[in-house]
Amino acid sequence: MTRRVALLSTNLARGGAEAQMAQLAAGLRQRGWDVNVISMLPPSAFEEELAAAGVPVFSLGMRPGSASLAGFVRLASILRKLRPQILHCHMFHANLLGRVARLICPVPVVISTAHSVVESSRRSGEARGRERMYRITDRLADATVAVCDAGARRYAEAGIAPERKLRVIPNGVDAGRFQPNAEAREEMRHRLGAGHEFVWLAAGRLHWKKDYPTMLRAFGSQQAGLLLIAGEGPEESALGALAAELKANVRFLGLREDVPELMNAANGFLLSSTVEGLPLALLEAASSAVPCVATDVGGVSEIVLDGRTGFLVPPGDPAALGQAMGRLRRMAPQARRQMGEAAREHAVAHFDMAAVVVRWERLYEELLGK
Repeated sequence: MTRRVALLSTNLARGGAEAQMAQLAAGLRQRGWDVNVISMLPPSAFEEELAAAGVPVFSLGMRPGSASLAGFVRLASILRKLRPQILHCHMFHANLLGRVARLICPVPVVISTAHSVVESSRRSGEARGRERMYRITDRLADATVAVCDAGARRYAEAGIAPERKLRVIPNGVDAGRFQPNAEAREEMRHRLGAGHEFVWLAAGRLHWKKDYPTMLRAFGSQQAGLLLIAGEGPEESALGALAAELKANVRFLGLREDVPELMNAANGFLLSSTVEGLPLALLEAASSAVPCVATDVGGVSEIVLDGRTGFLVPPGDPAALGQAMGRLRRMAPQARRQMGEAAREHAVAHFDMAAVVVRWERLYEELLGK
């Protein structure tokens, strides 16, 4: 019998949660599932990759910040046409929409995935409101899945979902695509004109949650090395102005399609977030055997083993971040290489995407069996 799953996402753009969902869709399709992806907002990424994997993409044509009855009707129509056995939702708005849609369009199994420990904007009141909506609609979901142990603990302690319905399935990384490659390293460092400089890499949306100002201030205190930042977002101009003010050797690379090569070119990876789930960029760096210096938020400590695969520091502390950066930079090359190798070993053992897809498949089958 054909197994049918629809993956509903708030958006389909260049972001960690969206990338994870696209990889899951492709992996499930490869394992024989009939997979369809539905984006609430018009897609701006991953359509080509999903088409190549044989996964159709639907859009509800909704707009950010506004409820849409027409979008809800479109979702109901799509679900009636596809008749999925499982509706697997990703991120707050899709989680909520998928639960409510079940009232008029019965689906045997509905799963919500929380990609962050706190799903909110800067406003704490908004976080509380979202969590209240999760509690109210919990009965309409068969399971709420966190991408890290830290997320599941917080959801249980805050009563956002009952512990019996909470699961943990981590984000996964394509360990074949993200792996050490000496040739790619030399070529990319040559293209960057990096020479023998210590190269730091950061990758992710230029957004308040990533707290790039703390990173720039920490790097500005180093007086050595080169910082590459791959990504785009609403804070780009402000961050550029801060880097110029600090006279820091920073290059903003914009959105890049060659992140595996950039990872290979780096001596160390940086993450300065104040809020996280299980950051995909950190998994990609670890899988590339790049030691990391990161803030201890969300599930970061589940990737970065302090002192073994990198260093952890408190969030929002440029001095602590700068000290850890200096510590990694001053390590003997052999010791730093061993730290990177330990990072890859840990990433492959616990977060390989092929194994993560199997874990999702087992959860689907368990819930369908009930």
